[in-house]
Amino acid sequence: MQSINKLVTVGFENEHELEHDLEHKPLYSEPKIFDGNGDLTKRWYVYFSYRHPKTGRMKRIKNIYGKTNRFKTKSERYAILNIYKRRLLKLLEEGYNPFEDNTELYKRKQTPQKVAKAQPTHQPTQQPVSQPAQETKNTDTHGYDDKATKAVVSYATAFDKALLLKTNVAKTVTIKDYQSRLNKFKKWLQEHHQDIHDINDITKKIVLEFLNHIQITSSSRTRNNYRTALRAIFQVLEDNEIILTNIVSSIKPLRSTPKRHKTYSSSEEEAIFEYLQKQDHLLLLYIQFISYNMLRPIEVCRLRIKDINLTEKKLSFQSKTKNLKTKIIPDILIKELPPLSAMNPDDFLFTRDGIGGEWDATDINRRDYFSKRFKKVIKDHFGFDQNYSLYSFRHTFITKLYRKLRAVHSVNEAKSRLMEITGHTNMSTLEKYLRDIDAELPEDYSNLLTTD
Repeated sequence: MQSINKLVTVGFENEHELEHDLEHKPLYSEPKIFDGNGDLTKRWYVYFSYRHPKTGRMKRIKNIYGKTNRFKTKSERYAILNIYKRRLLKLLEEGYNPFEDNTELYKRKQTPQKVAKAQPTHQPTQQPVSQPAQETKNTDTHGYDDKATKAVVSYATAFDKALLLKTNVAKTVTIKDYQSRLNKFKKWLQEHHQDIHDINDITKKIVLEFLNHIQITSSSRTRNNYRTALRAIFQVLEDNEIILTNIVSSIKPLRSTPKRHKTYSSSEEEAIFEYLQKQDHLLLLYIQFISYNMLRPIEVCRLRIKDINLTEKKLSFQSKTKNLKTKIIPDILIKELPPLSAMNPDDFLFTRDGIGGEWDATDINRRDYFSKRFKKVIKDHFGFDQNYSLYSFRHTFITKLYRKLRAVHSVNEAKSRLMEITGHTNMSTLEKYLRDIDAELPEDYSNLLTTD
């Protein structure tokens, strides 16, 4: 019985590149390379699992080492492991089963090669006067084709390629976020690892070093955001065979405490609205969209004139989780809106100068503008700290609405009605949100603390 190691590591006369196959293979897992996170002191190998014929469960098969660990450089080990991986996948696709006798399969693979060797080769009697040099297969002293070694691709080129491949897949704002984080990563590499140029020389340890730097200089939440961006980019590189494995996917996120947007008290809310009536009516209307329609600040920034249907009292917007959602516009907000029918439908509803107009800026930049405007007009005037924000108005009015619903309805009925208004997709998400903002408070329990 021919072992899997024998079938994978023996030399074949012809080596063919496999086409990328995304079909689900229920009998076996896709072969993967273990590279010790780039550590050459560890044993590198190819591994996979196969469904056991008796238990029906996937069982890990013996690791395939071959001659891999005789080599002392990463490029050599990646090259030969890549050959093993391709050969293993080809064998599995042709029917290899580690739980059965595969002798016949082995013979079938060897027979064509023997026949090819036995066939006479016609030799021309005369060489042409001018003939281009014949391409020869270049094999190094280690016994494997140097074409199997991936060409050096600089990490700058690889990152640019990944961003390009994200076009029409991710949102423009997401791509710009990736680009910004990659620029910082590249700058850090240039300062701390000047010897690194090839994308395949970036190891998990190096990425961890960078993420630790981000955590120390900013926060664990920012560090997790960088990890998310890098993981997405490295996944694109793996999917397009620019790198062998996504080294970032195995890096775990850190626990982080989300930024808390405190709710405003009734007196604070009233004072803010009264002050804005006199000082900044545009900012007041912006906040009213957050408060009365329970929108996020960035969702308000995305609104265009055409998204507001005053006849049907509806608005359409791009939410955090869906491309397009629709909500009713309550009368309390409609009466605050100016006439919109004469405005350009493609103009943004909110601009720096007023309602309706062009604004060549990203969603994030437009949101940040109103955040800074809010800080200057309201936070600095009233002395609110960093825990209070524009987002706080959404929390404030959802809390107010829920408590009023609870006054006349059961818990389940109140939450069901509230979910229709807030736009949460399921009850568990809404309940978690209400817990996070402390909207659900118990009644006075003083009677439980007294002694009889």
